[in-house]
Amino acid sequence: MRTKMSLAILLTVLSCGSLLAQNATLPPTRIYGTVESFSGQTLVVKSQTGEMSTVSVPSDTRVISIRVGNLSEIKSGDFVGSAAVQGADGKLHAQEVHVFPESMRGAGEGHRPMGPDPNRTMTNGTVGAADMPQSRTMTNGTVDQINGAARTQTLKISYKGGVQEIEVGPDVPIRYFVPGDASLLKPGATVSVNAVQKDGSLTATNIQAEKDGVKPPRP
Repeated sequence: MRTKMSLAILLTVLSCGSLLAQNATLPPTRIYGTVESFSGQTLVVKSQTGEMSTVSVPSDTRVISIRVGNLSEIKSGDFVGSAAVQGADGKLHAQEVHVFPESMRGAGEGHRPMGPDPNRTMTNGTVGAADMPQSRTMTNGTVDQINGAARTQTLKISYKGGVQEIEVGPDVPIRYFVPGDASLLKPGATVSVNAVQKDGSLTATNIQAEKDGVKPPRP
């Protein structure tokens, strides 16, 4: 549940930040459901409770899908985001890792607290080689722990003003954000829409859409 929530929070922050600066008194709206219809720039979404929401979708609205990936795919130079918790050992332990497409490089860059738990953080930045003993290497860093079949990977994430080392266990979800387009907004597809009030109606700022059976996480 925390993993799903943190992904939802991350995408809301990334997609709505600039518009919220212009509409500071209007909180963002998140709509999760299935596409009822999409015509022109009008999207109708049916929620799980049966409520219908009509959202305007400007031509420049970012549409993305999510692909489930593997830790071994991450390589030096990738721009990533990681929700993490500081453990008793003082290290940051990832709860999830998101890999952004090149078109989203720089989105939300930095290291910040996330949620009411002071030990939870979000770090967005560029992956570099881990500053660890060269005991065994992979394309995305150095394996610093081998316990039976389990491997823990240390990712060194750099951002403007700092760097963080984050431990990524073998069971941590790795999600790739894949650029999409309005063709994904077909009836029956599950979507998660970030929107703001604009001129008395809802306007989408970012849409996560189902693709190949992979649905956006519930908020």
